[in-house]
Amino acid sequence: MIAIQRPGRKPLEIENLLVDFEGTLAMDGRVHPKSKDKMNLLAKRINLFVFTTGENAVASERLKKVHAEIVCLNEGEASRQKLDLLRQLGPGKTVAIGNGADDTAMIEEAGFGICVIGKEAAAGETLRRAHLVVTHVHDALDFLLKPLRQKATLGL
Repeated sequence: MIAIQRPGRKPLEIENLLVDFEGTLAMDGRVHPKSKDKMNLLAKRINLFVFTTGENAVASERLKKVHAEIVCLNEGEASRQKLDLLRQLGPGKTVAIGNGADDTAMIEEAGFGICVIGKEAAAGETLRRAHLVVTHVHDALDFLLKPLRQKATLGL
């Protein structure tokens, strides 16, 4: 479990992390080794789910040493499928990280939603619905791993 402190509100007790693969965790199909390390550190404390609408084999190969469940989505249904899993896990105990238009609903409904504006950009509506915006997935993962980042960002 990871606690996210919020000023004037009860802390969120996070048990799950949902992360989009294409454009968020991976850039041009590649996952940075530091991202893998950070994901494995998080996997010791919470459940990790990585969404892909591409070839499941590609995401599985890139994340073979990462302790996360790969969730393969259907083209055109990704937004709904992400939201379905979020609701199944419990929005109030889940962080969602993404950057695309199909991440908007998931990020908005999650207990804490993070939008990554990386080199592949981010959808404007996803950016507006997020609780936090970062420029690299490393920053999103560090936000969860390092409580002092929460204090600085959320104004505790």
